[in-house]
Amino acid sequence: MVSINNITICGNITRDPELRFTPGGNAVTTFSIAVNKRVQDKNTSEWVDDVDFFNVVAWFRLAENCAESLKKGDRVIVSGRLSQRSWEDKEGSKRSFVEVIANNIGASLEFASCEIRKNPKAEPAQAKDDGIDFTDDDIPF
Repeated sequence: MVSINNITICGNITRDPELRFTPGGNAVTTFSIAVNKRVQDKNTSEWVDDVDFFNVVAWFRLAENCAESLKKGDRVIVSGRLSQRSWEDKEGSKRSFVEVIANNIGASLEFASCEIRKNPKAEPAQAKDDGIDFTDDDIPF
């Protein structure tokens, strides 16, 4: 049995992304986006705007880039998976929360333009010289 949990949404950021760090030092950024749609009112047949709100969570380098690059009002495309958390509140009522765990976030260029600036990659660790002496004949390939 194959399970698929993919979502792609396009909307406007409703609050500035908030960057935090876990006790282990991992970056996590949260923000929400509003996705607008036009629907026809059943009673008046007039077109009205409706909006859905989605909470988004980004981790690690994506989280840091979001916090550095995005702000309230920006139009973004978010691709990721839905995640639901459930718990009981102080009164014993069951509560649940659905959020999008982002795999990829990009600026929507429908109404704007942007400049892409790549972040430098982390430098690879330098090889340690432990005084081991070998020749090409010692390499097995």
